[in-house]
Amino acid sequence: MTKKKLSIPLENLVSTEKNMYELTNAAIHRARQISMTGAEELEAAGGKVVSKAITEIVTEEVQYNIKQD
Repeated sequence: MTKKKLSIPLENLVSTEKNMYELTNAAIHRARQISMTGAEELEAAGGKVVSKAITEIVTEEVQYNIKQD
């Protein structure tokens, strides 16, 4: 039986020591950005917006910061 390649790097997600709430929030905002802007990004991800956003955040391909009020 062959293993199916997951579109989200679970090993990175599970091993991170970052705050999951912050990661989730960043992924939500990034998914919205990709949806609004990105034909080429969507094609590269096979149309999976949320998977692409999570991957970018977890692998630190995209950086984020939290606004402090």
